Order: sequence, then structure tokens, then C-alpha cells
Amino acid sequence: MMNPVIAMLIGVVVMMGLIIFTRMHAFPSLIISAVLIAILSPNIEFSSAIGTMTSGFGGTMASIGIVIGFGCIMGIFLEKSGAAKRMALTILKMVGVKRADVVLGLTGFVVSIPVFCDSGFVILSSLAKEFSRLTKKSMVGLGGILGMGLYITHFMVPPTPGPLAVVSTFQQEGIAVDLGLFIIFGLILSVPLFIFSIYLFRYFGNKYPDLIIPYEIDRSQYTDAQLKVLDTIDAKLKAGKELENADFEALLSTEKLPGAGISFTILLLPVILILCNTLISQTALKGEVIGQVVTFLGNPHIALFISLCLGAFVLAKELDNKAVVNMMNDALKDAGPIVMITAAGGALGAVVKASGAAQMMADGIVAIGIPGILVPLLIGTIMRFPQGSGTTAMITGSAIIAPMIATLGINPYLAGLGVCLTAMCPSFLNDSYFHVVTNFSNMDIKTSLKTWTMGSILVPIFGSVLICIASIFIH
Repeated sequence: MMNPVIAMLIGVVVMMGLIIFTRMHAFPSLIISAVLIAILSPNIEFSSAIGTMTSGFGGTMASIGIVIGFGCIMGIFLEKSGAAKRMALTILKMVGVKRADVVLGLTGFVVSIPVFCDSGFVILSSLAKEFSRLTKKSMVGLGGILGMGLYITHFMVPPTPGPLAVVSTFQQEGIAVDLGLFIIFGLILSVPLFIFSIYLFRYFGNKYPDLIIPYEIDRSQYTDAQLKVLDTIDAKLKAGKELENADFEALLSTEKLPGAGISFTILLLPVILILCNTLISQTALKGEVIGQVVTFLGNPHIALFISLCLGAFVLAKELDNKAVVNMMNDALKDAGPIVMITAAGGALGAVVKASGAAQMMADGIVAIGIPGILVPLLIGTIMRFPQGSGTTAMITGSAIIAPMIATLGINPYLAGLGVCLTAMCPSFLNDSYFHVVTNFSNMDIKTSLKTWTMGSILVPIFGSVLICIASIFIH
């Protein structure tokens, strides 16, 4: 009879091989892996292999399928309406143009909670280029800080699909992980990661000071109103005057952008409602009418649905019905693959648990004496490195680590954040986001590998040190 751990390793290697070397999509690759592990494992009867797999698939789909769909629709409203640029303008007023890189990074940090980092970078890269052109700052620094701001919360803060799937996988395993608390801890860890990335990419930017956007512009690409503002800025620069916040405000004011209030409300309302649900569940009000109302509104499905409605009826109010429906259709086209991959990860998780492989690995790790907190950190990286997809790495990694947590004796929040964190590492040629950051920052591949890819390694290493330190005090 085959050892369950060997069966699991064979299944994971086959999955990665299918994704990397063949035309197979991640969704069927995960299903094939789950079925193969079930067939090879001595602890799963042949007749129940498919049932175990479909049960895990259905449980995960029921848990987060609707949430991912709503989140994608909410994200496309923020993307297409100009809300992201409005938030950038609002942050610019608070932070100041002299910290243009921080403005971009903070905007990305906030926007990427519901919007995919790829889309967020495309939306905000035009602003980064304007900052570079007018302030003479390197796109290596500006693009890197924007990219990392988007990247960090994409991996660390639900309701983005990856960390949401990690929470769901742990909950399916019976581990008491609260979504609201995971959001809080994800944000707490994200802040030092973001600060570290600012100094790191400022250093990289100083190493490549000449990679700036040329001042000459293609005037055919701008409206008359924008050209008027640009000419005013040009005259100011030629006179030797420093640019002010108002100059960039004027540049953005030539576009029709939604208000800051509605932009931030649609973005943050679901997070606030989920957090209120978490807080009320710890008090005596939970059983009262107000507690029941907050619990209902703070359910992720309801919280995201409220923002979806605000997006459809407020943010996109000037569009006709057909245009809004088409936007939702486009969002659901993006949501479909993610939902299926996430549910397939649930299928894999159910099979790994039933096979007993994870428990055997956990027992072996404890016997050897390896610190338990290193396991999720290593698994996240191992799952990411060969196949390039951070979401797939988080889903697969959490499916493997969830059954081990009790035996390893590690805090489930730290374990989940560890998988999410190291699933960032590295972003290089097999990652679509690598090419988005590279191309829209006007970098060549060699420069991007030396800066962006290196940053995607150093930031998770820094975060791993923080998690290891935290694990000493949090059990």
C-alpha cells in the first residue's frame, strides 16, 4: 500500500506539471490532483474517492462562491467609474505631492482589497506616469511602490479571493477562524510590509534614476482641458517653481470622477460591516435585536451585496441599464475561473484530510523538532514558485496546512497569514502581474527582475521574520 504522504506528493507534482508544462487550466489540474491522491491513498476507499472530492468542492463553493462573484462586480464598478483615481486624489491632498510614491502606494493598498491587483495597476499606472513625468522620479520606485501597495493587500486582506479561500478552508476543517479578525490581523501585518516596501523601492528607484517618463507628450492623447492644465504646469516648471497638490488636483479634475465619499464608502463599507459583526459577536448584544441585525448585515454575502447595489445604483447611476449589466457580465467572466479554482482547492483539501497525509506530515515535523510556524511559510513558497499563481498557491497551501495546525501547535491566524504572505514569493516570468508591473512601468525584463522580483522576495522574507517573532508570543 502506498504511503499517504507519497500519494499527496505525487498528486501535487502532477498538478504543478499540468499547469506549468501543458495546456491544462488550474481548475481541472486541481481536480485531477485530488482524484489521483484519493485513488492512490490507502485510507480512502476507491468507491468513495469521487464523493470525497465533490463534497469538498461543494462545501467550498457554498462558502465563498457568492462572495467572490459579488466582490468582482463591486471591483469593476470601482475600476470603471474612476473611483480609484478619486481616492488617489483624496490621498494626495492628505499626503502631499512631495510624497507622490506614498500617494500611489496608499491608493493601491486600499484599492486592492476588492479590486484585482492587475486591474488596479493598469488603472493607476497612468497616474504614476504623470507623477514620474512631472516630478522626475524614477518609474522603478513609483511603479514598484504602487505595485507593492496593490500586491500586499491582494494577498493579505479578505475579501480578495486568495485570503478569503484560506479562511474558508480553515473553517471547513473546523478551525475557529473569524473572517473579521483575519481582516484585522491581515491589515496589521500589511502596514509594516508596506512601509518596508516604500524604503526598498525608493532605494531601487535611486539605483535607476534615469528611468523616468519623458516630459514630451503626445498631445493627441489628452483632452483640451487636460492640455490646458498641462501647459500651465509646464510654464510653472520652466519658471523654476515647485509643483503643489493643486496642480495635480487640477489635472485630475479634468476627468469626470465620482465623489470621494461614495468611492471610499463602496470600498470600505463591506470591511466595516464584517468587522462590526466580529465585534458584536464578542458582546452580550449578540442575542439582542441589534446584535442580530449587525450579524445579518456583517455576513460577507450581505455586506458585499450592499456595496454592489451602491455601485450599480449610485456610482454608475449615469450609465444606462444595459451598460451596467454588461459591466456585471464582464466581472463575472473574471469571477468564474477564480470560483472554480477555489472550489477545486476545497476538493483537494478534503481529499488530503481524508487521506491522512497532512496528519502524518505534521507528526513527522513535530518529531524532528522543526518549529511549526516555518511549515506554512515554506508551503506557501513551494506552492507559488513553480506555477506563478498566488491565488492557486494560497488555496493549495491552505488545503495542505489546515489539517496540520492542531498537531503543529501554531496559531491558526498566523498559519493562514503565513501561507498568504509567502504565496507572494516570487513574482517573476511565470506571473502575469510581473508583466503588468514591468510593461506599465516602462521597465525592461532585466531591470524588473532586479527590482520588482527582488522586492517580491524581500518583502515576504521581512514579513516571515515578523510572523516568527509573533509566534513566540501568540499561540
